Amino acid sequence: MRSLTRDNRFAFFTASALFVVTMALSIITESYYLMAIPFAALLFQTGWSSFSLIFFLLITSIPFSAETQVTESLGTDLPDEPLMLLVTLLFFFHVLNNTKAFFKMIWHPLIWLILLSFCWAAIASMFSTQPVFSAKFLLAKTWYISAFLAGFILVSSRKDALKITAVILAVSMLICTMIILIRHAMLDLSFADINIAVSPFFRNHVNYSALLVCTIPIWYGCWKLSSSKRRNVISIIIVVLLIALFLSYARGAWLALIVAVITGWLLMRKMILRSLLIVALLATIMIGWLIKEDNYLRFAPDHNTTIFHEDFSEHLVATYELKDLSAAERFYRWIAGVRMIPDHWLSGFGPGTFYNNYKPYAVPAFQTWVSDNEERSTVHNYFLLTTVEPGIPGLAIFLLLVGAVFYYAQFLYHRIKDPLYRTASFVAALIFSMILTLNLLSDLIETDKIGSLFFLCIAALVIIDKKTEKSQSLS
Repeated sequence: MRSLTRDNRFAFFTASALFVVTMALSIITESYYLMAIPFAALLFQTGWSSFSLIFFLLITSIPFSAETQVTESLGTDLPDEPLMLLVTLLFFFHVLNNTKAFFKMIWHPLIWLILLSFCWAAIASMFSTQPVFSAKFLLAKTWYISAFLAGFILVSSRKDALKITAVILAVSMLICTMIILIRHAMLDLSFADINIAVSPFFRNHVNYSALLVCTIPIWYGCWKLSSSKRRNVISIIIVVLLIALFLSYARGAWLALIVAVITGWLLMRKMILRSLLIVALLATIMIGWLIKEDNYLRFAPDHNTTIFHEDFSEHLVATYELKDLSAAERFYRWIAGVRMIPDHWLSGFGPGTFYNNYKPYAVPAFQTWVSDNEERSTVHNYFLLTTVEPGIPGLAIFLLLVGAVFYYAQFLYHRIKDPLYRTASFVAALIFSMILTLNLLSDLIETDKIGSLFFLCIAALVIIDKKTEKSQSLS
């Protein structure tokens, strides 16, 4: 008891000294962010004792994190990005402490494809047109993979890790959605003010609707696994979320929900892989036709009539008539992206470099009022972005990963008898299909809200496969 008291005293005085020193330094240097150091040390100590606690805290923070400009040149998402770094650091320490068990757990084809994709991005970075931007991209990708893929696998030693992670994310987003709905109602639920309502948690209504729609399959999974009494409550929650989704005024998220329903139907009938091949073939034919004889020029917008509409009904009509500003700007960047590919088809322009390279390749006929791109956003199609930045091999690896994810989701769904794991594999497939649909019109895999879900879905399938393969072989 005496040694325990002595240890506690040492820890207390060490923590107190750290707090006083960092506070003094922050005041003297006027660098007030230094005051976060003792709290980071406390979180690290907590994470070392209970890694799952910090991981679940990270999951909780995803919907509530806001983009923050630390300096003129440095921005971050608070609080989830510092938590990602902490989870990454803790992950490496835990792996060093128990290397054999972890590497046995990650011995899986989906993990190999993720690592292959990362390795190719590293190779492409060596030939990057902007090495500094590519290095930053690789660093960010490292803690996304470590925090959400490897971190989730690490906490999966807990039997209930899948369920807890899913419920925490769904409930956190539900609370965030209710806050946004109330704020939006105070603004008369108008389309023009939706971006004000979602701030500061989300950059815009597109990011908000993306995370919102991706949590609906989780609630469906909860409904499927619940008793009749709980099903009534969950049904009400799903209805509220669907209303919120409609009021987000995001066409991409609506489309993602429809695609998820179709994906679920295809998965149950073991038709998902052949459907993917058909979609890929149709996309190739369509792109080939647009490129042939410059057919894409037929869709050039009228610069004067292609504007942003504050009325949503006018916005939908403009979309149908190809006079919507956001759609026209997407065409402008997609064309530039396609024209970039032949110049650096093997290693690409380098990860994270699209913005610095695309404007000389743009076609003036598709230029819009927002083509100055002051927010420095990218091509708004992740498949095209993957082709432009790490090259055609990068796209090929990504497509292999997509096919493998759907293969395992379908395989596990039909192999497993356990209701929890069977439902979890189904939900992971639905969310993954939503993410891919959203990324046809955006580049959200590199963001904290959707990038986290991308790796969580893959980790979930790895965990389910590992957890059920022994019981399956015994049966």
